[in-house]
Amino acid sequence: MTTKKTNPRKDFSQVAHGIFQKAIGEAPQEPEIDPKKKAAIESGRRGGIKGGAERAKKLTAEERSEIAKMAAARRWGK
Repeated sequence: MTTKKTNPRKDFSQVAHGIFQKAIGEAPQEPEIDPKKKAAIESGRRGGIKGGAERAKKLTAEERSEIAKMAAARRWGK
């Protein structure tokens, strides 16, 4: 089983500095994303959101059950 990567947490001084910058209006600007990449990101997100639900609608109860059994076997048994 793979382990989940966690985001590194900011320490107290980094958080305080960010709050201070926002308070005085000097918040760092976010990097500009290329319009082509932005469109690809949005397109992928839309497909990802509805993808699983659409696939589940097309499967029969037996197919869903078989997929669930295979997933459980991989999760628990090696």
